[in-house]
Amino acid sequence: MSNLKNWFDKGMSSHTYISSMQVNKDNLLKVYNEFSVPAKDIDSLKMLQTKGFKALILSADWCGDAMVNVPIFLRLANEALIETRFLIRDENLELMDQFLTNGTARSIPIIIFLDENDEVVGKWGPRAEIIQKEVDVLKKDVPAKDSPEYDAAFKSFIKSMVEQFINNEDWWTIIKNDLIESLTALDKK
Repeated sequence: MSNLKNWFDKGMSSHTYISSMQVNKDNLLKVYNEFSVPAKDIDSLKMLQTKGFKALILSADWCGDAMVNVPIFLRLANEALIETRFLIRDENLELMDQFLTNGTARSIPIIIFLDENDEVVGKWGPRAEIIQKEVDVLKKDVPAKDSPEYDAAFKSFIKSMVEQFINNEDWWTIIKNDLIESLTALDKK
């Protein structure tokens, strides 16, 4: 993977990204303001403070996964002193297409971890594996898209998923643990 300095330099700060949000800002801020990094995790994050890691985050304010994952990551990045920059997925498809989920999907958020030389050293996203399984359970009763019941069932699924994302602190812990596992793995590379 190539050096991503130009992409990082082009990215928005977290403040600019959040300030520009039109869709899920309130929910993102709810998670950000209610989530805190447990004391037991701070030491492992402090070990990363001198490593010079950066994070380039492909996101969009309409994305429910970004609404929950981004604020949790920002709290962790703050403890680990990881500088972050945001790029809007649909405005940066050339980069997005280098980090497709399962080689095909432009799922977000994607957090691209860079070292001090702006070289890619890792990637996370769009969702913790355990959360994916939980979402699959919530979605299991949604009929096929060609079904007349699809629209109502899909809207109900989205409402239920958003409710979990913004209120289920157990899910927040799962996301935090998955992100910390990815972050601490960077230090071993």
